Amino acid sequence: MAITYKATGINLKAMPLGESDRLLTILTPEYGLIRVVAPGVRKQKSKLGGRTELFVVNQLLISKGRSLDRINQAETIVSYTGLSQNLGKLAAGQYLAELVLHQALSEHPQTELFYLLNEHLKRIEQLQHKTDRLWHTQLIAFLAHGIYHLLAIEGIAPQVQMCCATGYELQPNFNKSDWQVGFSIDAGGIIKLDDTYVVQSSYQNLSNPNFSTKINTLLNANQLSLLQQLPQPELQALAKLTSHQDWVKVEQLLRKYTQYHLAYPIRSAELIDTYLESIAIHP
Repeated sequence: MAITYKATGINLKAMPLGESDRLLTILTPEYGLIRVVAPGVRKQKSKLGGRTELFVVNQLLISKGRSLDRINQAETIVSYTGLSQNLGKLAAGQYLAELVLHQALSEHPQTELFYLLNEHLKRIEQLQHKTDRLWHTQLIAFLAHGIYHLLAIEGIAPQVQMCCATGYELQPNFNKSDWQVGFSIDAGGIIKLDDTYVVQSSYQNLSNPNFSTKINTLLNANQLSLLQQLPQPELQALAKLTSHQDWVKVEQLLRKYTQYHLAYPIRSAELIDTYLESIAIHP
């Protein structure tokens, strides 16, 4: 008799296998990332059917196999169907799922990662879709929030409260229109600028001559304030946000930071770029 085990899992990736099967990559809190066969699901009358679609959370009964385990039973707990009904939501969901696929471990419990991903997918799905500027701004803000939290759980989130060179806390100065801070990807976060700074060159701290790093981009006060919201459990005052381009810049900065520190390209991010181009939002 085959050995069986139970697991709760969210489908993150699927690909055809053989004539009628599907190979699923599933994140579970109990066993981390698992790859299992869903037998016969590509047949019209399969009992598993929609339970193997992306972003569906199932209670699973799985039988051990020599090379790949197989799903015997699946009972759906929750299905984020709203993600597939909107291109922007779907792109954001796939973006977060791709990050998790590169982060999650196999054969190790991933409880915190599992619930964190589900929480951010739920928030994105529940955004009430509108065609106005604010809705699209909220979508990018929620995506950036999810990216930051996934980086934090990995222990590599950028420093957004204190200067990486001096260790001093940095507060956005909204009183000066030309006020800026630098952001260094290799140093790991924000940098206070002073007279030693050269645009698009390198930064060297006068009090610490051994600290030298490249500044990748400049952030104004509003952009820094958005970055500093990201560690919070929930974003504040989203209904009052008006700067779509500032949130886009924050997401693109987090994307470059993630790709550098995790050493892989985020392919799903292209879907977000395509989506933003299709809705043609301008400053």
